[in-house]
Amino acid sequence: MQGTFALLDTWKAPEPSPYFDQKLAVRLREEQTLAPASWFEKLKSRLLFNTGRQLRPALAGGLALVLLVGGGTFADLTGFHHSAPETSAAVQDLQILDKNDQALQTMDQLLQDDTPADDSSAQPSS
Repeated sequence: MQGTFALLDTWKAPEPSPYFDQKLAVRLREEQTLAPASWFEKLKSRLLFNTGRQLRPALAGGLALVLLVGGGTFADLTGFHHSAPETSAAVQDLQILDKNDQALQTMDQLLQDDTPADDSSAQPSS
């Protein structure tokens, strides 16, 4: 460590160029005459050239909000059971009658199919 400091003591800093102040003044005037940056350019430069420390609280808040919404949605879907709407007695009776009618029609069709369509024992009529 002492060797490093001894080496730094022997180092001579280079002198700035003789026209440093004039060049700096020219660059400052050029920047002042430029049109102001739009809000998008400011946002872009802030996102590109910062360390990210300013965005950490916003990012943490956004993730917490996502977790709350996601967890709340999951809890709401699993905790809430949808019950089927109750049908009235008249509707139930009509449904039973309709099913009975369909069953009777099916039985009639089955009984009609049992009789042979081509009866060979029948007498031909001439």
